[in-house]
Amino acid sequence: MSTRHVLLGLLASGPRHGYDLKRRHDDRFPQARPLAYAQVYTTLQRLVRDGLVEVEGTDSDGGPERTLYRATPHGNRELLGWAARITPPAPHVTNEIFAKVVVSILVAGQGADPAAHLLAQRAAHMARMRELTAVKSAPGADLTTVLSADYALAHLDADLRWMTTTAARLATLTAEVTAA
Repeated sequence: MSTRHVLLGLLASGPRHGYDLKRRHDDRFPQARPLAYAQVYTTLQRLVRDGLVEVEGTDSDGGPERTLYRATPHGNRELLGWAARITPPAPHVTNEIFAKVVVSILVAGQGADPAAHLLAQRAAHMARMRELTAVKSAPGADLTTVLSADYALAHLDADLRWMTTTAARLATLTAEVTAA
């Protein structure tokens, strides 16, 4: 995910300060990793440097002084271009679960068990799926939360299907990995 573009998108409705941008990000992307304040302010500094955002002023509302940022016309054009571009499917798939299965095969003589690893990973995925189902089914869950949970559930489901297929092919995979 492009933090700079997400922040530009959050600024599209008007000037905001960093604290508000962080809060809005975490509200709008509930299943994403929450942004750290340092990441927000570092990204804002880069956006200002690149002419995509400018400082509108400061306010304090009786508390500490806060800098207000707003997107520039150049920033709005950059945001619209980014939003219009198709995200290419990843050319290389990095899958830590698959890597652990292969490594478990390689060190099976030292106590690693790829089948047991797949079963334990499956249990962890199922637990996370139950959590996400509860989140999206909670009374008053907003559509952003539901759609975000649905996205995560679809990916977890794909992982589970892959784990089932891999477990069924584990003997063949073991023969290939240990023969090389």
